[in-house]
Amino acid sequence: MPKRAAFRAWPKDLAGCRPPQGASSDSASAVSCPQDGAAAGNDAGASTAPAPGGEGDHSRHRDARLGSTDKELKAGAAAAGSTPTSPGTPGQRVPRVEVMDPAGGPPNRLPRPCRVLVLLNPHGGKGKALQLFWSHVQPLLAQAEISFKLTLTERPNHARELVRAEELSRWDALVVMSGDGLMYEVVNGLMERPDWETAIRKPLCSLPAGSGNALAASLNHYAGYEQVTDEDLLTNCTLLLCQRSLAPVNLLSLQTASGQRLFSMLSLAWGFIADVDLDSERFRRLGEMRFTVGTLLHLAALRVYQGRLAYLPVQRVVSKMPTSPALDRQGPVDTYLMPLEEPVPSHWTMVPEQNFVLVLALLHSHLASEMFAAPMGRCAAGTMHLFYVRAGVSRARLLRLFLAMEKGKHMECNCPYLVYEPVAAFRLEPKDGKGVFAVDGELMVSEAVQGQVHPNYVWMASGCVEPPPSQEPQTPPGRKPQQRPLPEEPF
Repeated sequence: MPKRAAFRAWPKDLAGCRPPQGASSDSASAVSCPQDGAAAGNDAGASTAPAPGGEGDHSRHRDARLGSTDKELKAGAAAAGSTPTSPGTPGQRVPRVEVMDPAGGPPNRLPRPCRVLVLLNPHGGKGKALQLFWSHVQPLLAQAEISFKLTLTERPNHARELVRAEELSRWDALVVMSGDGLMYEVVNGLMERPDWETAIRKPLCSLPAGSGNALAASLNHYAGYEQVTDEDLLTNCTLLLCQRSLAPVNLLSLQTASGQRLFSMLSLAWGFIADVDLDSERFRRLGEMRFTVGTLLHLAALRVYQGRLAYLPVQRVVSKMPTSPALDRQGPVDTYLMPLEEPVPSHWTMVPEQNFVLVLALLHSHLASEMFAAPMGRCAAGTMHLFYVRAGVSRARLLRLFLAMEKGKHMECNCPYLVYEPVAAFRLEPKDGKGVFAVDGELMVSEAVQGQVHPNYVWMASGCVEPPPSQEPQTPPGRKPQQRPLPEEPF
């Protein structure tokens, strides 16, 4: 029986990874873990993020993290080009294995020791991400010999800009600590690079510190852990990183009528769910409770959205190679999709209804940390969950569906208005541009959109020991499949 994450581990000596004091707040903030000389050396000139003052139980450990002064760190960096190190840090680096394979992909495990770049949104969720990093994440990374550089994002799309320009070979993985929106920025930034085919294979890790945290909750579920939230979920996801196991996940490619190409790690929502997600931003300080407040407000003024929906059921998927390479397009070729101005292929399913309450394309099990939206199991490689609710559903019935979704019981309500299909691709055309889209929780202009799932395209830190159902696990080119160890119990 899975157990809740409860125990907080504190190593006796945190001097090797402490945040410097005296940070500037007017530029991208970074903290290098001096266990990794190369990483620290490349941070010269970057402003440093101070550790938070600390509250509650972890305040008594603050001195252990702040043992060095700015003067000591600067003196260390100035000495013959050396990098700042803390007392007791070895001068020589430990021999290690690089994570990237020349043949094109990562192994099934991160190396030990390893280096990670942490991108953290200090304003996500309840605004406590930085404090949570030092109190819950950094101690576990120190125990697991994971050195890091911590970079704070300052504005929308900042993470997107950072990963577009980052020298990725310095890092074994990119760790994203925020809500699902920051992971969306990172993935799209990687896909906008000239070397996107290599960049998107850099392992990623999701550490929840936002409001929804759906991707982190899904990975927690796949690892066999109990559904938990807040600090317990953060601890479990940090442990998945410390265990070093990697697993591939699907990537959703989206094309819009205006010519945009976007990539999603989680979902596309239209109608009720998108309205709740975006309108509840004003209640961000409530954490996940914002979605409950938003749901009640929108139930009181329930709307109907008009549009056309079509999809490719997984049973009708036929392998199709592109007739010519897409030289002018960034990213993988969407072989199932026709141009938006042309009709969908004849073997697709056209939904006869044109009045909807919501449409949701979902890649994973959770829509939020307490919204178990897809209890039917993990998506097969190249597949996503498609839900839609037809117009005519009452407010009371819709409320019962969302209340049951917390434990994944909504499919047992036998609601005649709720339809579910596993699909490989879809097209959605809103009428008159009404309603809004939310892609991984981020606003997208309401216009015709279509999407296709690309199987096992992104590598994630994951405790999942089984490949996606009905598919062989992806093996990086040039490597033989490796046996993954079973996940450990969460603390």
